[in-house]
Amino acid sequence: MEIQRLGVALILSGPSGSGKSSISQEVMRRHPEVCFSISCTTRAPRGAERDGIDYYFLSRDAFEKKIAEDAFIEYAEVHGNFYGTLKSEVVDRVSQGIDVILDIDVQGAAKVRELCRKDALFKACAEFVFVAPPSHAELERRLRGRATDSEEVIQKRLYNSKLEISRWREYSYLLINDDFAGAVEKFNSLLLAFRMSTKRWKEDVNG
Repeated sequence: MEIQRLGVALILSGPSGSGKSSISQEVMRRHPEVCFSISCTTRAPRGAERDGIDYYFLSRDAFEKKIAEDAFIEYAEVHGNFYGTLKSEVVDRVSQGIDVILDIDVQGAAKVRELCRKDALFKACAEFVFVAPPSHAELERRLRGRATDSEEVIQKRLYNSKLEISRWREYSYLLINDDFAGAVEKFNSLLLAFRMSTKRWKEDVNG
């Protein structure tokens, strides 16, 4: 009997400043075999962000062209900009047993959840984790500590964070990032547990 494991499509959501990106980066440092699904966005790069590494930075016209080509698993408009997850970043990888982390907003996660209802591959592979800050005050402190956004952008993110956090029950797992090292350990434990889930192990897949 030949057994092959499908990869985990780990959908990670949380408000800007929750620490989800830092947590996932640290776990991927420990597990270099895990891939990161690079999202497309129409927003401008921030700080040292690089095209093709942090995001695929696209013009609005180029993004809309990909929508027309049905190139996205999901896409949504967030904070006045489009964000989307390319099929090419996820489908082939999980089919080959490669784990992929998708850092996407609550709108995008909802669309992946809908996809799971009609797509057997995503139903088997997807796991949904919400990362939350310990308090609204701490979230504001982190956002201001970045020193990369205008006051207008910070206020928009704080407003949207309340709406995003209110949807945490839509996720299977809640990770409160009140201590970075502890949050990394919990996220790492989740990944290892996901790999053992029987729903991703298939018998005689090549038969």
